[in-house]
Amino acid sequence: MSDTNDTLEQVREIITELLGVDADEVVPEARFREELGSDSLDLVELIMAFEDKFGGEISDEEAQGITTVGEAVTYIDTNMR
Repeated sequence: MSDTNDTLEQVREIITELLGVDADEVVPEARFREELGSDSLDLVELIMAFEDKFGGEISDEEAQGITTVGEAVTYIDTNMR
């Protein structure tokens, strides 16, 4: 069983790789669209990467509710571990 900090680190790696942003920008409060500059396609790719990394599936409805890095980490810890 891993903790939230471990999940955050793994999520941070995925986001920096896919979005090409600095790891220092990937903080729990960072919003995918506003602060990290992702578009709809980026968000779909991120969701798929999270599903691959952590196992499980994120529905379209649930994915729309994930707007920040912290929400992604919480969702993964709650539903995918």
